[in-house]
Amino acid sequence: MITLIRKHHKVLMYIITALVCVSFSWYWNSNPDFGQMGSGMAGKIYGRKVPQAEFQRNSRLLRLASELGMRDLAQALTVGAQSENEAYENFSWNLMVLRHEAQNLGIQPTTTEIAAALKTLPVFQGDHGFDLAKYTEITDHALAPMGFSEAELEELVSDQIALGRVRKILGAGVNVPESEMRNNYERLYSKMDVATVNFKSADFAGQVQVNDEDVQKYFNTHKAELKTEERRQVKFVAFSLTEEQKKLTGKERIDALQKMADAAGDFADAVQVKGADFATVAAKFKLAPQETGPFSKTTPDPRFKSPELTNAAYDLSPESPTSNPIQTPDGFYVERLAKLAPARPLTLAEARPEIIEKLKQERVQAMMTAKANTVAQQIRDALQKGKSIEEAGAEAGVKVEQLPAFALVDHPPGAKPAATPDPKMLTPEMQTIKQTVSEMNPGNVSGLVPQSDGGMLVVLQKREPLNMAEFESAREMVAHAALENRNQVVFYEWLQHRRRSAGVEQTATVQAPS
Repeated sequence: MITLIRKHHKVLMYIITALVCVSFSWYWNSNPDFGQMGSGMAGKIYGRKVPQAEFQRNSRLLRLASELGMRDLAQALTVGAQSENEAYENFSWNLMVLRHEAQNLGIQPTTTEIAAALKTLPVFQGDHGFDLAKYTEITDHALAPMGFSEAELEELVSDQIALGRVRKILGAGVNVPESEMRNNYERLYSKMDVATVNFKSADFAGQVQVNDEDVQKYFNTHKAELKTEERRQVKFVAFSLTEEQKKLTGKERIDALQKMADAAGDFADAVQVKGADFATVAAKFKLAPQETGPFSKTTPDPRFKSPELTNAAYDLSPESPTSNPIQTPDGFYVERLAKLAPARPLTLAEARPEIIEKLKQERVQAMMTAKANTVAQQIRDALQKGKSIEEAGAEAGVKVEQLPAFALVDHPPGAKPAATPDPKMLTPEMQTIKQTVSEMNPGNVSGLVPQSDGGMLVVLQKREPLNMAEFESAREMVAHAALENRNQVVFYEWLQHRRRSAGVEQTATVQAPS
C-alpha cells in the first residue's frame, strides 16, 4: 500500500486499492480530507459531545466498508446524501445511531456470529469459498495505512448484522397492496405513446434587445458579483513513473509508486522548513523545478493534466505556500505558490460583455418559458376535447415530434434483453424524457424541460394497459422488489426519526477533496 506519513505534524495517506479489488459502485470516488478538520468537537449526539477524532474515525469506516464490499451498510447509512461531504457525515452520525439502537434493542451479534459473517464478505472469497490467504493479505497490507486493524473489520461486520436485524424488525408488518404492485408494474413496463415539442433558444435570441440603461442597472445591482478570476502561478516538482513503470501492474506498480511517495514526502518535509528555497531543495534532490504561467480555476495551466493539481494550487496561501505531495495517476507532485493575483471588481467597461450575455440569456429563457406555457395549455385543452396530438400541435402553431413507443424499463423482470440496445433510447435527451414522463398520467403535458440548446414540452398521450400475463409471470420478482423498496423507505423513515431523537447537532464538516 502507498502511504505518506508527515514526520512532524500532518498525516497524509494515499491508499492504492490494487490489492483490494472490490466491485462497489458509488457516486463519488475520493476520500474525505480529514486533516482539515483539526481538533475540537464535531458536534453532539445523545447529549454528549463528539470529538472530531471519533467523527473522523467513523467517517473513515465508510471507505473501509466500501472496499470490503459491504454495499448494504454503506448505502443504508449514507441514504439521502447529495454530495461526498454529506455521505461521510451521514455515515458517521448514522453509524452512532445504529449502534445505540442495536444496544437498546438487544440485537447485538455474538463473536461467533461475527466470525461466521466475516468469512462471507465478497473480498475474502476464493474459488472455494473463504480464502485465508486473501484475508491475510488484506489485513496485513490494507488496514494499517487507514489506521485500522482487524478490530474495525469485526466492528463493521457487527454493524452489518445489526442493520439486517433492525430491518427485519421494521419489515415485520410491511406489505405492498396488489393494486400498488400492478400500478407500479404498469408504469415501469407498459409502453407509452409520447410526443415532444421542441423550443430552440436561437429562435428567440433575435427578439432580445439590451440597451445601455439595462447594462448600467444590472451593473449597479450586481457589483459585488462582477469580479475577475483570481489567478495563480506555482512552482512544482514531479515524481513520475517512467514509460516502462507505467506498464507495471499489481504489487510491482504499487512498490514503484510507494518509492515515489516516500521521495515526495521527504522533499515536502525539506521544502517546508522555515527559510527553505524551493529551487535549492529541488537541486539537492536532483529534481528540475518547473513553473506555470498565470492560470485560473476555469483555465488551468496546460501542464496540469490532472485537476487535482489545479485544485491543490488553490488551497495554497501566502501563510502556507507549499503543498503536501499530490497524488496523480502516474506519480506525485509538490507545489509552491509563486504569485497570486487576487480577484478584483470589474469596471463597467470590463463587465459589459458579460452583462449583455447574461441579460440576453435571462430574457431568452423568460420568453421561451412563456411561449412554452402558452403552448402547453393549448395542447392540454385540445387533448381534453378529444383532438389528436397532431391537431393540437397545429392549433398551437408548433411542430410535434412523435416518438416510437417505449417503456420506462425496456425489459420486464425475467425477460431476455436485446443483444444490441437501440442507441436512440440511450441518449441523454431520451433519459430526460423518461424521467419526465415517469410521474405523468395519460393526457398530461409537462412544463418546459431544459435542454442544452433550449427546452421541450413532453406529452404523454397514452400508456398501454397492464399485460396481466407478463405481470403474473414476473409476480414473484415484482413482489420481492416492491417489498425491498418499501422496506428501504421504512428504514429511512425510522433512521431519520431515531436521529432526530438522538439530538444530532453537527458543528464540523468533513471536507472531501474537490
